[in-house]
Amino acid sequence: MSLPFRTLLIANRGEIACRIIRTARAMGVRTVAVYSEADAGALHTRLADQAISIGPAPARDSYLNINAILGAAAVSEAQAIHPGYGFLSENASFAEAVTAAGLVFVGPPARAIRAMGDKANAKQLMAAAGGPLLPGYDGADQSDAAFIAAAQNTEFPVILKPSAGGGGKGMKVVHAAADLPSALASARREAKASFGDEKLILERYLERPRHVEVQIFADTHGHVLHLFERDCTLQRRHQKVIEEAPAPDLPEHTRSLLHKAAVLAAKSVGYVGAGTVEFLVDPSGQPFFMEMNTRLQVEHPVTESITGLDLVEWQLRVAMGEALPKTQEQLIAAGHAVEARLYAEDAANGFLPQTGTVSHLKFPPDVRVDSGIEVGDAITIHYDPMIAKIIARGPDRTTALARLAKALDETEVLGLTTNRDLLRTLARHPDFTRTPPDISWLDREIGHLVVSPSIDPALAVAAAYVVVAAHAQPTDDPWEQADAWQLNLTRPRVVLLRDASGQLHSIPLTERDVPGAYRSSVRGDTVTLFVGGEQVSFTRVDPLADSARSFESDHHVRAPMPGRVIAVAVKAGQEVEKGAPLLVLEAMKMEHTLRAPAAGRVVAVRYAVGDQVSEGMDVIEWEPRT
Repeated sequence: MSLPFRTLLIANRGEIACRIIRTARAMGVRTVAVYSEADAGALHTRLADQAISIGPAPARDSYLNINAILGAAAVSEAQAIHPGYGFLSENASFAEAVTAAGLVFVGPPARAIRAMGDKANAKQLMAAAGGPLLPGYDGADQSDAAFIAAAQNTEFPVILKPSAGGGGKGMKVVHAAADLPSALASARREAKASFGDEKLILERYLERPRHVEVQIFADTHGHVLHLFERDCTLQRRHQKVIEEAPAPDLPEHTRSLLHKAAVLAAKSVGYVGAGTVEFLVDPSGQPFFMEMNTRLQVEHPVTESITGLDLVEWQLRVAMGEALPKTQEQLIAAGHAVEARLYAEDAANGFLPQTGTVSHLKFPPDVRVDSGIEVGDAITIHYDPMIAKIIARGPDRTTALARLAKALDETEVLGLTTNRDLLRTLARHPDFTRTPPDISWLDREIGHLVVSPSIDPALAVAAAYVVVAAHAQPTDDPWEQADAWQLNLTRPRVVLLRDASGQLHSIPLTERDVPGAYRSSVRGDTVTLFVGGEQVSFTRVDPLADSARSFESDHHVRAPMPGRVIAVAVKAGQEVEKGAPLLVLEAMKMEHTLRAPAAGRVVAVRYAVGDQVSEGMDVIEWEPRT
């Protein structure tokens, strides 16, 4: 049996590290943060009692470096390590190394991680227990030929998944046999980069299911129970966007079956701690086992909100050897909770991750916000671009969604592009507010959901006054005043602004009073107005400087973000068709394929595999076909 520990090292970063630190502090446990060079001074390092550097920015050299983390534990005299989620949280070798070092691992035993952390093995265990499974392939032969044969037997479409990980990384939907080899290569690369293991499994792809998962907990005294279920159906490219608990409009027999199957799965491997068993549910209500995540989930706050429990506290108490504080019969789910993931990403541009420094940040006071970011902190290319999780609760789903929508209206982030506006739209969209749609709904409808709003001319006028006031300098020169006199008429000041869509607004300022009342933020020559839940930004344009800019040729393909070149599909002189893959960038552990904007000929390839590129750099020069 474990003993209570006094010092806890958190082998993670960002939001989840801050979340763990707060609960540990409330329990009187001293905390130790670890950080990479890119995270020096990050919020989690400021919140912890002690912070220790563990290496360079790349995760493989820091947050995935087992020896560095164990070294930090030794230096800080920590008695326990919490892995958070992601990174090493589902690495059985890490759990073994922690235990071998005489420390407490706040998570399941290595044997359970190994059994359920590998999707192929987990499916075999569930099959042995009689659980519902999708047809597919999880064999040891990982050759292209084996997958091609399996896909033909399974029938298209199929989905490829990394066997060693989750979170949507490395998952590829394949609709035709001709596309399978390239999808296999890409999935293997992402699996290797994210989880250190390129092994894949293949399953029949359900076109329009729901994604429902069950939170389970187990202690070292043989008690296993479920903490009800969550619906995580609203996804884009297999990445969860909005989660909720409990799962709405789920047949009661399906709900009961999911709870029982999840507990059975945990018992079958001698599970300890927090875990999540995930299922796909087809339109008829038939569930199919997907995987078990042997860690705390990103979306655990919605379960906390409906149960009134602190799941991190439960994790720590179980790791200390205590029995679960409640029985299954004592657990009650009350009300409804929803969580939106606020990310630094451009939803209108393929959800490309964004980087930058947060210059302004405001969250509403009446909802729960879990974040690892404050003003002045940076989102970098090295890690997940999450800014915060915004969680709203209500007595019913309608109220919870309304509170979430209002909270998103009142959320303000400047310094980088975020998905806030998309989240606001989703929280009010009738297809979602009626009941969770299927997991491919967002990918199908995204083109209708990220349309740029038209700019109210009154906002442009207000912005012009704000930017002029912000840059005004005291002067007695009549020619520098907005209403300076000149022969026969008053000379107005004209301000030229460009909005986010690129449209120019020429605004003559002839009145002294700013029209309307808006909250605003000025950053350099950019002014942002906050009104009615909208954030509208304008940039002041210097006509002389603007006209002097050199013409920029459009015969280039530019990097949409900083990243590393991991594949080049073309060479100089090659003819390409519109949409053909040209080059693949890796950024934030995800692959981004740059494609030909039109049919033409490649003139030059400016970077090779392994090269680092900056945002906006010309990577391919091409010549359109005439």
